[in-house]
Amino acid sequence: MSANSADTGGRVDVVLVKGGRTKIRYPAELLSDDGTRLTVRAAWAGDVVRDFGFVRFEAGDVFTEYYWRDRWYSVKEVRDAAGGLKGWYCDITRPARLAGPELVVEDLDLDLWRSADGTDVRRLDEDEFEESGLPRTDPEAAAAAVAALDELEEKARGGGFEELLA
Repeated sequence: MSANSADTGGRVDVVLVKGGRTKIRYPAELLSDDGTRLTVRAAWAGDVVRDFGFVRFEAGDVFTEYYWRDRWYSVKEVRDAAGGLKGWYCDITRPARLAGPELVVEDLDLDLWRSADGTDVRRLDEDEFEESGLPRTDPEAAAAAVAALDELEEKARGGGFEELLA
């Protein structure tokens, strides 16, 4: 096994880093790793229900998460306990890296939501992105993050979103 790939069927810890600190860490089942894209499955890792108004993440929800080593985002398919699709929550991140048993991603504050039926596509947390200071401290990373959000939004509105996950 190389530093860039892992055996499937194992466990990894997803480590979401924000502002240089671990925001959340949770165990996940590694479903696939083709050297570029990693796919994991995990139960909702929050302690409480997270109600965004347009979707609720709660106990029993299952996330199938797609991470890329060469893209500035991750896509999380969200299903309820009965298997019903709620939609996709997309994080704008630096490219993912697998470091031993840890899948590490750095959250860049921008997010996108796409409902299960594709009619609700929302850009999220653009204010947090500006407040993070990234556009001033690392303009190249900020530009890559905004470009990734634009790309995902275009795909989510009908330009090949599902093909990302195939």
